[in-house]
Amino acid sequence: MGIYLSSPKTEKTSEDDENAELRFGLSAMQGWRESMEDAHTAILNVDKDTSTSIFGIFDGHGGKVVSKFCAKHLHKEVVKSEAYANGDLGASLENAFLRMDEMMKGAKGWKELQILGEKSSKYDSHGNGHGSSNARESDATDRSNTVQTESNDDNWNAEEGPHSDFTGPSSGSTAVVALIRGNKLYVANAGDSRCIMSRRGKAINLSVDHKPILELEKQRIQNAGGFIHAGRVNGSLNLTRAIGDMEFKYQTELPPDKQIVTCCPDIQQVDLGPEDEFIVLACDGIWDVMSSQGVVDFVSQRLPTAKNLSSLCEEILDHCLSPSTLQQEGCDNMSIIIVQLKKHGGLASGSAESSL
Repeated sequence: MGIYLSSPKTEKTSEDDENAELRFGLSAMQGWRESMEDAHTAILNVDKDTSTSIFGIFDGHGGKVVSKFCAKHLHKEVVKSEAYANGDLGASLENAFLRMDEMMKGAKGWKELQILGEKSSKYDSHGNGHGSSNARESDATDRSNTVQTESNDDNWNAEEGPHSDFTGPSSGSTAVVALIRGNKLYVANAGDSRCIMSRRGKAINLSVDHKPILELEKQRIQNAGGFIHAGRVNGSLNLTRAIGDMEFKYQTELPPDKQIVTCCPDIQQVDLGPEDEFIVLACDGIWDVMSSQGVVDFVSQRLPTAKNLSSLCEEILDHCLSPSTLQQEGCDNMSIIIVQLKKHGGLASGSAESSL
């Protein structure tokens, strides 16, 4: 059946957690696709010194390894950056996105991608991974044979030996990441996964879907020597920003943000207020079926009686799943995270408490 299974895999990976400020639920499902190429990160209190939480959805294409790499490493690069230590959270997010492309090059990057591809022959020399994937970030983190990542950053590209000239994977991944500290929300996005917020029941888009139809994206592509054909970058890729996809990043004289496809994210900062209830991050498998407002309405109607947020996520996945492969919408991998802002508008208790 080509890229589709004869029947969908509807088993779900789900999780819930909370702290004093937030509670979240997430769920991921392979669906009709031959393999699961989504991954995610959801971490409360990501460092020891500040009340900072980070959430990310990574939608792989051409394989699972880049999305898994991002789920495993991106939040670590956010926290260890000098910008993060200085309180510049937007810059720390941008730095982490750029670091993903840097770290996947060379001998160490090649080894790590091979491990994340489960050391199988399904991982080729160009970095393409194929096969099923557990979407949880901890799946990769807990592997005892995983390349150690706590060493000096320079070691990623300095290691010599076989594949030291590896230029990075030709497969890629979107990345949409939300970082929350107190009443500050930062959203970084590269690709067509999306983050939205419910403000008193109204959907607020906190990211832009990076598609070839956007004029600014089209201009960058053409200036870098690329082209748009049939709505795709160079006739192959249907999004204009992604981590990985090194075949579109060969212009050595251009900086990362000027390449045909760039990993450089858009960054939005939001001051959270009493009207802000919850945020949702999801891959395009959700947004192909539901609008931003449709998701907000779906969640808002069910939130008062939901046993937990992951059950709401699971309902959305089932709602979006197509009954057949006769149409493309509803046949993709699906991943979603709902984050409720307990001390703002999204109080589980329904009280009027506010941190503002």
